[in-house]
Amino acid sequence: MNIGIQGVRVRRATAVAMTTGAVLATGALSTAPAQAASAPSIVAKGGYVMNNANGKSLFTKAADTRRSTGSTTKIMTAKVVLSQSNLNLNSKVTIQKAYSDYIVSKNASSARLIVGDKVTVKQLLYALMLPSGCDAAYALADKFGKGSTRSARVKSFIGKMNAAAKSLKLKNTHFDSFDGIGNGSNYSTPRDLTKIASSAMKNSTFRSIVKTKKYTAKTVTKSGGTRTMAPWTNTNTLLGSYSGTIGVKTGSGPEAKYCLVFAATRNGKTVIGTVLASSSSTQRSTDAKKLMNYGFGKI
Repeated sequence: MNIGIQGVRVRRATAVAMTTGAVLATGALSTAPAQAASAPSIVAKGGYVMNNANGKSLFTKAADTRRSTGSTTKIMTAKVVLSQSNLNLNSKVTIQKAYSDYIVSKNASSARLIVGDKVTVKQLLYALMLPSGCDAAYALADKFGKGSTRSARVKSFIGKMNAAAKSLKLKNTHFDSFDGIGNGSNYSTPRDLTKIASSAMKNSTFRSIVKTKKYTAKTVTKSGGTRTMAPWTNTNTLLGSYSGTIGVKTGSGPEAKYCLVFAATRNGKTVIGTVLASSSSTQRSTDAKKLMNYGFGKI
C-alpha cells in the first residue's frame, strides 16, 4: 500500500514538472515576438544612425571607415559660414567669373549663378544646400576666408572647416575642398558626418534651409535691376517621401558613389544619420528610410 502511494506521488510530481516545463516553454515562445527587430540590411557600404537627443548609436555599418563624401561636405561649408561672428545674412556677394569657370572645368553641380549678380549670403546658403551649387560654395569660401588673393582665402576657409572638425573631436574627417570635389584628401565617416550634421542642426537658419523643398531667389543684376532666379529644388527627395524628414544633404561622385545625410522627427523624437557609397540616388533614399525606421523603433 505504501509503495502504491509513493508511486502516485512520483507520478504527480512528474506531471507537475512536465506542466511547469510546458508553461516555461510557452512563456519563452510568447516573448519572442516582443524582441527588437533585427538590424536592416543596406546597400550602402557605410551607415550610421543615432538618437539626436543624446548621441546614442542606434545602427552602425563600417561607421568609422573613411570614405569620400561628395557634396555632403557642404554641410560643413554651411556650418562654418553660419558660425562666423557678427554674420550678416543679408550682406551681398558679387558673383565672379572664377566661380563660373570652376563649375565648367569640374563639370560640377551648379545653382546657375550669374556672373556680376549680387547675391546675399542667405541666398548663397540656399544655393549651396538645395541644388548643391558648387558655384555657391566657391563664393562663400571666397567671402569668408582670409587673405589677399582668392586662392589664399579659399585655403583659409578650408582651414576653418578642418578646425571645426577638430573642435568636434572628429578623428576620421579631413577636408581639402569647400564643396566635396576633393584633391585626394577629402574624407569623413558615417559617424563623423552625422555628428557634423547634428551640430549644424543646432542653428535655426541651417534647419530652416535644409528642410526647404524649393526656393526662389531674387538677385541684383550688374545694372542694378532685379533678377528672379529659376527655383532651386532640394536634391533630398526624402523631404517629399518620408514623413517627418527635416533634412539634410545629398552627395555623389565617381569615388563617393551616392551619399545621404538624413534626419527626421516623429513624436518629438529625432533620429539623424548617414549612408555613404550607396549604389544609386534611389537606393541611398531606400537605405536611409530603412535606417530611420529602425532608429525610431529603438528610441
